[in-house]
Amino acid sequence: MAIELRVPTILRTYTGGAKAVSGDGVNLAEFIDNVNGTHPGLKERIVEGEPEELRRFVNVYVNDEDVRFTGGLKTEVKDGDVVVVLPAVAGG
Repeated sequence: MAIELRVPTILRTYTGGAKAVSGDGVNLAEFIDNVNGTHPGLKERIVEGEPEELRRFVNVYVNDEDVRFTGGLKTEVKDGDVVVVLPAVAGG
């Protein structure tokens, strides 16, 4: 079993149109690196800067928990977890 990443429509160009992809890692940073190895360009849409941090207008959840409150990129992940990426939407 692996960790599942649910991909929003706007990022599916990086996953060949797939709604979900899987990968491995012990924390969110490793998982994103692992998924980016199979789907290049995805990481740059989720993470930025040095040191790396989640982009300001991207929300990431592990099993429905907002990772900004559980350790950010250091949040632990394990087999069977579901990671959801939700880009913020603005407009009026």
